[in-house]
Amino acid sequence: MRRSPRARRSSGNARSKRLLAVGATIAVFGGVVAVTQISSAGDRRSNNTTRPASAACVEPSPGATAPARRGATTTRTWQDGRWVNNHWGDGQQSVQECRQTRALVTGGGGSAVACPDVVSRLPRVPDRARAEVDRNLALLQTQITEADRRLAAEGDRGENFIRNAILGPLASKRQATLDRITIAIDRFGPRPNGLRQFVRCQVQPLNPNDGGGNGDNGGGNDGGGNDSDAPGAGLGVLANNCDDSRLQAHDGFQRGSRCVSTAFGEVGSAENNPGLLITDFPQQVGRNQPFTLRVTTRNLVRDRFLAAGQGGYYVESSLLNEQGLTRGHFHTACRMLGDGRQPPNPADVPAFFVATEDSRGGAEPDDVNIQIPGLPESGIAQCAVWAGDGSHRLPMMERANQTPAFDVVRIQVD
Repeated sequence: MRRSPRARRSSGNARSKRLLAVGATIAVFGGVVAVTQISSAGDRRSNNTTRPASAACVEPSPGATAPARRGATTTRTWQDGRWVNNHWGDGQQSVQECRQTRALVTGGGGSAVACPDVVSRLPRVPDRARAEVDRNLALLQTQITEADRRLAAEGDRGENFIRNAILGPLASKRQATLDRITIAIDRFGPRPNGLRQFVRCQVQPLNPNDGGGNGDNGGGNDGGGNDSDAPGAGLGVLANNCDDSRLQAHDGFQRGSRCVSTAFGEVGSAENNPGLLITDFPQQVGRNQPFTLRVTTRNLVRDRFLAAGQGGYYVESSLLNEQGLTRGHFHTACRMLGDGRQPPNPADVPAFFVATEDSRGGAEPDDVNIQIPGLPESGIAQCAVWAGDGSHRLPMMERANQTPAFDVVRIQVD
């Protein structure tokens, strides 16, 4: 049975009665003191579980169109010796693309363009030739993707059409591209021999469990349908609980190498998903000089904080209030960035950290001032804020292409 949370205080009293950090309650969070106000709002837990409905081909979510509206769900670029896959719209497809993919995967006669691997046959590429070689390796993959797309659309026109209109032009393009790779390497190092033997491609049957054909360097043609029998665009699900994990069970305290079995919980609709922004901050401060960050939140009811230092970490599922808004709190942390040329050590304790829970917040933008007593080191400080549910996880969102509730600024400390 669900109990209704305490009615939200009127917005007229919000600013006058807001408490930012009540010193009476102190919880140790990652070795840093986090100050919070205890909430008396009513708790609500949901034991309802539902299985996902059988998925059908549906229109993609807003913002899922690939660049230049080419319809590709995945593009690949060759960067620093490896392929980088960019999943536009997080792998979503139009209804037509989804149906084409399903026909290939489930129709028994599906096929895809498969080409010889070029990357593994290359000699060591001289540094001065790397940019030109990388551009042409990426072009090889683009050519395969385009041929695959045409095969899916027109492959039913027969073997002669496939050979003359798809595979023949593809071979000509690959030959020109492989010649450019040979010339680029030859300018600065030993000339690679025999690359032209990798010109010819062929059409191969699709493995129903594979989701795509083979490209250079063993890459896949990553179009994913919405097949409920193959979650994750045919990749399947490796695990959704801790039954087969070799790690210890998580116990609610801040320990790594553990497996968390707590259910994710409730996720709100897109228009109700939390957001926040640092709306006022100094550009520059002195060492040990106090300063203030103004944080504005929306759709975050700041009334749940299970102290991580007291076993409240990752133990509670995410909960929504009666208006469908996430219940939780937000965090603020500042750390020094060193030379700024490489990511900081994630294990380091930040110079400042606080978790803010004040029984306020709602659907309308709501300001909170975070008082920072000063930072002891000179340099560039990265100050970040991010939302958390009651048990410190970043709140879930309805769509994959929404931006999570976080913000970051950099401040010069002299």
